[in-house]
Amino acid sequence: MALGHLGINVTDLVAARMYYDELMPMLEYERLLADGTQFAYRPAGGKIGTYVFFYPASEPGYAPGRAGLQHLAFMVRTRADVAKVHAWALSRGDEIIHAPQEFPQYPPPYYATFWIGYDGVMLEAVCHKDA
Repeated sequence: MALGHLGINVTDLVAARMYYDELMPMLEYERLLADGTQFAYRPAGGKIGTYVFFYPASEPGYAPGRAGLQHLAFMVRTRADVAKVHAWALSRGDEIIHAPQEFPQYPPPYYATFWIGYDGVMLEAVCHKDA
């Protein structure tokens, strides 16, 4: 069974929505809902996949080394899509952990980029194709 949805707390709902409104369409997600208490995306075009919901955090303090969310990885169709997302993150001034590259330590083919996104959450765009 596929994962139905993820819920992620953010320190500033409006700022986070601005960030993810730019990012998610590049990952083939579309807005599902948005109001003053939450916003969410679903796979675009009626595709099956995990929905992602964002909620206001009661207190700041995300840290990837603590128990809980380590990072979010989004599968994209092509290596060019990985490069496009990387260029976007770079243009925003996000911290790049890994520029687009192959990762031979993971089951091949694994071509990805990693960066630090909104609220310090590590994000990944990965393509599981050779070309």
